[in-house]
Parts: sequence; structure tokens; C-alpha cells
Amino acid sequence: MRKIFIVILLLFIGIIAAIQFSGNQHVYRTIAMTIFRGKMGPDIDELKDFPSRVISNAKPEPWPMASLYGKIKPANTYLEKALAYQSTALLVIQNDSILYEQYFNGYDATTVSNSFSMAKSFTALLIGCALKDGSIKNLDEAVANYIPEYGIEPYNKITIRHLLMMSSGLDFKESYGSLFGWPAKAYYGTDVNATVMNAPKLNEPGTVYEYKGGDSQLLGMVLKKATGKNVATYAAERLWQKIGAENKAYWSLDKEEGMEKVSCCYYASARDFARFGKLAMQYGKWNNEQLIDSSFIAQSIVAAPTVTKEGKPNTQYAYQWWVLNYKNQSIFYARGILGQYIFCIPEKNMIVVRLGHKRAEKKGDELPSDIYDYLDMGLSMCKN
Repeated sequence: MRKIFIVILLLFIGIIAAIQFSGNQHVYRTIAMTIFRGKMGPDIDELKDFPSRVISNAKPEPWPMASLYGKIKPANTYLEKALAYQSTALLVIQNDSILYEQYFNGYDATTVSNSFSMAKSFTALLIGCALKDGSIKNLDEAVANYIPEYGIEPYNKITIRHLLMMSSGLDFKESYGSLFGWPAKAYYGTDVNATVMNAPKLNEPGTVYEYKGGDSQLLGMVLKKATGKNVATYAAERLWQKIGAENKAYWSLDKEEGMEKVSCCYYASARDFARFGKLAMQYGKWNNEQLIDSSFIAQSIVAAPTVTKEGKPNTQYAYQWWVLNYKNQSIFYARGILGQYIFCIPEKNMIVVRLGHKRAEKKGDELPSDIYDYLDMGLSMCKN
């Protein structure tokens, strides 16, 4: 028994030493927040587990209620599916009025929860703000103009547009099932910017679309350098306080007074998340004020001219927004890993927001099947 104990102890010490010397100290927090809590990954209610920066609101503009509010609801089949995926919020807005909403398991209209990768779409909107402000000259500027470390080969050809299109050509090891993958390092680590340095180059920038949070984090670094402000502060001043948010929002940081994890971790309520959709559907205009140039939004919500890793034309991804044609509707949407969605259906002037703990599985380039359930739910209640 003594020998077994010594072997186990030495093995444990070896593992600790390997973690320390490999620079993967994030593993400690990863294990503590997942396995030790009986989970296999992050969840939507971890705001208090990380430092964050407040995104203050100003003058709230509550959504009006549609004439059919409280009189219309989706078919039970849609609600059953929503419950099966542990939904916390369902919200349908049409013609700028709330047509239907329902909250589950103690969540309500003021509850804030994690956006996960929907934050990528919000970051793209902020790039549009900086472009309008003149803080960024144009989308074809080299990233190296803002991140000097990218001024050497092979990084010096990468532009802001390439990052928006997820086509930097860099390999950030976007493995969601690995303790040592980029998502775990970015989410649980204490230096998110360090995770996007020295990534190996795989493709010529601007050619191949490959979804990766590292490109989004680089956009955050560009924003901070270009504007001279923290990303959350800039978001509050340029958007949140201007689009009538009813509640404060929060952006998780890698450490105290650190950097926003811009590829994820924007905490807000369902009603306030919907405002990003309205802003984009109005081509950057809110209350007669053009917050973002319409031309930027127009580019942002159509599939980028890239190809997939398999060499097929990209039909799913724009400038940090997803795009889809469904039932003769051209749809763009923000999407998070646990089924966070903001669907924008311009032809119906409709926004559908779904928040929750789970989503349907996906294989390869397939879309999670629950996407169609929430779209069908919204379209089934459509008034025109």
C-alpha cells in the first residue's frame, strides 16, 4: 500500500509540474468549476465566478406590448422542445412590440445570463462604431497597426476584415472538448490576450473560413487600442446607453481590471439582447441617430466571400453573424454554444430570442436542429 501511495503521489506531483511548466494553469480553475461542480463545461450563470466590467445603461426604452400579447402562444410541440433543452427565456418581437414571451425555472425579464458566442456579433457592431467614429480607418487596415506583435511574418497580412470573416488563417486550436484547447484557456485563464499570440499559420488570410474565437479576441484588442477605452466602457457609451437598454449588462474579464473576453461572456437579459437584433435590422439606426454606418451593417449580414476547410463556398457566416435562408426568409442571427440565439427575420420585422442551458447536437457543418424549432415557433405566430 505504501508503494502504491508513493506512485500515486509521484504521478500527482508530475501532473502538477507538467501543468505549471506548460503554462496551462487555467486547468485548475477549469476542473474546479466543472468536474468539482458536477458539470462538463461552463454554464449561463457564472457571472459571479469571474471579474467583470459593468456596461451601464442610461434612459430605458421598454418594449411596448403588441395588441395580441397575452392572447397568443406557440403550439405545445414548440414549448415541449423548449423545455427539453432547458430554456430559460423565449421572446418573440414583431414590429418593435413584444408579441410573446415566457420565462422558465425562476428566470424572468430582468435576469441576466451569459451570451457565450453571441458576444462575437456584438463585438462586430462595436467595430462598426469605431469605423464610423474614425478610430479605425477602414476594414482593410492591417491588424499590426493596432497590435504591433502582428507586424512580422506571417501575421502582417491579416486585416480587420479577415478577423470579421473568421479568415485570419491562424490555428487557435478551437477544441471545445479539450482542457488545453483555446476555448478553455480563454474562458478559464487569466490572460486572454496571450492566447492569441504566436498561433501557427494554416491558410492565406481572407480565403478560408474557420470558426474560431481567437479572431474575435483580436478584434477586441483592436477595439481597445483604436478607441483608447476598455471594450465594455466603449460598448456602454456607443451602444448600450443609446439603444434603450432596460438593465445593466456585464462583460466578464480574464482578471481584475483585465481584458474583456470578447468572444463570449456578455451578460444581459433577453429583452435587452433583442436590442442588438433591432439595431442591426435597422441598419445601425436608432431613434433617428445613425450609430453605425448602414453600409457596414449591410456587409455584416451576408455570407462572406470565403470557402470552408473542405473547399466549399461559405454560406453560413458573415461578419461575426451567422446567416441562413429558411422558408424563403433571409435570416441573420447571433448564436451561443448552449443555445443562446437572437434570430433576425427582416422580411417579417421579427426578432426571436431564446436563452437556456442546452441546445441540440450538431455534426460538422450541420446546424443544431433546435434552430429550426425556434424559427418555426416565431414564424407560426407571425402577424403578416
